[in-house]
Amino acid sequence: MSQAFYRVWRPALWEEVVGQDHIVQTLRNAIITDRVAHAYLFAGPKGTGKTTSARLLAKAVNCLEEDKEKKPCNHCENCLAVNEGRFLDLIEIDAASNTSVDDIRELRDKINFAPSQGKFKVYIIDEVHMLSTSAFNALLKTLEEPPAHVIFILCTTEIHKIPATVLSRCQRHEFRRIPVPVIIKKLTELTEKEQIQIEPDALSLVARQATGAMRDAISLVDQLSSVSKTITLEIAQEVLGTATSQSVIDLVEAILAENSGKGLELIHQALDNGTDPRQYARQVVDYLRDVLVIRMKAGQDLEITPETRENMNRQAEKFDLNHLIAVITAFSEASTDLKANWHPGLGLELALASSMNAPQAPIPQPMPAKEFGSSLEAAGSHQKIDAARPESGGTRRKTEPDVPEADPGSDGSGFVPGIPLTLDLAKSQWARLKRAVGSKNRMTAAVINSGKLAKASGDTIVLNFESELLRERVLEEKAQKLINYMLNKVYGQDINLICTVGDQKVNLGHESVREESSLVDYAINNLKGELLNGDPFADGKEN
Repeated sequence: MSQAFYRVWRPALWEEVVGQDHIVQTLRNAIITDRVAHAYLFAGPKGTGKTTSARLLAKAVNCLEEDKEKKPCNHCENCLAVNEGRFLDLIEIDAASNTSVDDIRELRDKINFAPSQGKFKVYIIDEVHMLSTSAFNALLKTLEEPPAHVIFILCTTEIHKIPATVLSRCQRHEFRRIPVPVIIKKLTELTEKEQIQIEPDALSLVARQATGAMRDAISLVDQLSSVSKTITLEIAQEVLGTATSQSVIDLVEAILAENSGKGLELIHQALDNGTDPRQYARQVVDYLRDVLVIRMKAGQDLEITPETRENMNRQAEKFDLNHLIAVITAFSEASTDLKANWHPGLGLELALASSMNAPQAPIPQPMPAKEFGSSLEAAGSHQKIDAARPESGGTRRKTEPDVPEADPGSDGSGFVPGIPLTLDLAKSQWARLKRAVGSKNRMTAAVINSGKLAKASGDTIVLNFESELLRERVLEEKAQKLINYMLNKVYGQDINLICTVGDQKVNLGHESVREESSLVDYAINNLKGELLNGDPFADGKEN
């Protein structure tokens, strides 16, 4: 049975370790000067050489070569034994499956025995952050004062989970993600020796997909080589699951064109083809991140194909910077939204709706009171306007700058805050409402945007949704609180918002009509005090 490439190409000498020169040089100097520490901690992302470096250090301290600068020599008896996995004094422990205090006590009991073959017994504990608290405590004393013939090397991808008491007893080395050019150089060498034909663009794609992990990059080449000895960019995209890149480009085009129908079609096609929704969202974010870099005039060093760069350059010119940031934020939230598991496409759909509704310019500031009054006179309206409608306590709410003010009557709608609503009057201020909600919470604004303004009469508005899922999002407590507050601010009165689904009918024959789906019930029972005493969202944070 053939070995996996990452095992065949595992570095056997210090010179073969790439991308970690700062660590290699320190460890080699420790060997040369006989200043090897009793405990090391190797931390860093997966696939960057932590365990490999630990094995090399174990080989070096037990190498029989007399010239210290040549350790490990890779041809003496001990070096060959390490390479072949039969060196008894190299003990590798997987902390993920040996997490208990009993496992550490058993290890502690054995370390006092002298080495069998070499000068040192080397214990490599991989994924050490998986140890239990009691296991760490059992390990502390041994780490602080181990026998002279023992060296501990702890490896972890999550250094923040290591107790400070353990960190203080180890010499710590931070492994870095390996740069894409370094990965490409190594893969070029590998493919030449393995006689694999691979296009430069495909090699670049593999290197970027590895996200700084050399082991992952080599494994991807291994996977591709089993498909074809001649690997094109198209084959690499299909096998590695990045063939949706054209779908991502088309989705961005749909967002720029404000074509929500096309955007939903692209998302549903990707999901129907088996694409993981959060992975698709990550691809959108990754793509738009490069567009953002180009938009900010710093895209010269991006590792992208000429065709992709041409698309990105064109789209970067079309995007307003604030709009682009809002779209990236929306899809970034979708990529980590665990709550969307029960309805896989919902996170992407909300992100798309939010992207269509994202403000492309700063929200207008309120009109000064003097100009506001003049506009009323110009509209021929002598109705007294009291948007706050203070109750018996006499407390008035402040006019908040995050709610865009209307110029009554100037749009031809005849809207005046506080007057009985018709469907046309409700629609005339609906975009203003969505902007006001969006200034506090983009996802809530996206949900509202997915609904259709169906009816309006008096102080009641009916918002219709295509699915029960979207309606339930509006009825969540935080969304209710925000929507009711902004309805009151925008329309100048307490609005009874009724949310319906599909063909559900609502009779608006009397303004006192209330349904279970109405948001005003929540406001009346829970928010009255907050609405009268200022803006509960005035801190500018999303709630």
